[in-house]
Amino acid sequence: MRILSAADFLGLLAHSFLSDSILSPVSFPPHPIYPLSSLLFVALSLLSLAFVMFRNQYDTDITTFSPAGRLHQVEYASEAVKQGACAVGLVSGPYALLGSIKRQSSEMASYQQKIFKIDSHMGIATSGLISDARVLTQYMRNECLNHRYVYSSPMPTERLVVKVSDKSQRFTQVADKRPYGVGLLVVGYDPQTGPHLFQTEPSGVYFEWKAQAIGARSQSAKTYLEKTYDSFAGASLDDLIKHVLTALKGSSQKKLTSRNVSVAIVGVDKEFHILEGESIKSYVNAVTNEDDEDEDEEKKAAEAEAARAEREEEEKKRTEDEEEAKAEELAQQEQTQQEMQE
Repeated sequence: MRILSAADFLGLLAHSFLSDSILSPVSFPPHPIYPLSSLLFVALSLLSLAFVMFRNQYDTDITTFSPAGRLHQVEYASEAVKQGACAVGLVSGPYALLGSIKRQSSEMASYQQKIFKIDSHMGIATSGLISDARVLTQYMRNECLNHRYVYSSPMPTERLVVKVSDKSQRFTQVADKRPYGVGLLVVGYDPQTGPHLFQTEPSGVYFEWKAQAIGARSQSAKTYLEKTYDSFAGASLDDLIKHVLTALKGSSQKKLTSRNVSVAIVGVDKEFHILEGESIKSYVNAVTNEDDEDEDEEKKAAEAEAARAEREEEEKKRTEDEEEAKAEELAQQEQTQQEMQE
């Protein structure tokens, strides 16, 4: 009885595995024991097979670089931003504006809020995971409150953007955390430096822009902003709002209405405030060159209500006429009976 050495035993296991696997890259003769050269060849074949089977193993951990120097989980977080609803921002003169398309999960659900007020001089538009956006919104509000309490002045926009970017970057280095799956467009007005527009990414990188769009189908909005930005300098605030809505119109898969779009403004003489609902309806009508769908729905609802009220009135009148006819018939029958008795 022959005792197998460790090398022989490994060679036998490799042969058994590769001969039974449909992924086997080579064919082996039916011999249980291989010399050392064959064993090395088997080991290289196993390594090659493992590389093919686990070529995406570098996307399972946020802290592991791929051989190409990429962090796949961070790239996946950036992809979540690209899947979110489009958001647009621009700066011109003394004003900075944000605009965003709002989505709803179903026809019976409300629209998600995409623009958030951070302070009286600052706000953000988001694209990506709204739950992550709410967490960052609360963090930014707390930072602004702390700055006002300590320095008795509003927090500079870029300083807050740097803090948010540092917070996002830390989540790309911790194994038990994941990156924030949301991108931000931050606008603010600083008394010393004027209006600003910043963009933050899940990787912790931030940029300052004159005009920018993020989210799904944002390339259409970027193209419009690039072509028309030269005309923003002399534009009034109303015209700037229409430019934002026009950029969003090209990126929206549905018709713009006063319910599925919102615009925010901040400037030298204006605190950050959001236009939506009735306050944005006239601008939406001007951009779409037709009445708002909400107005059409309201008219249809009013017409249906009027028709229903008219039917109820006719039904009530018919019921009253029938009751009067029955009463007259009973009275006539009673009168006839009295005459017959007499």
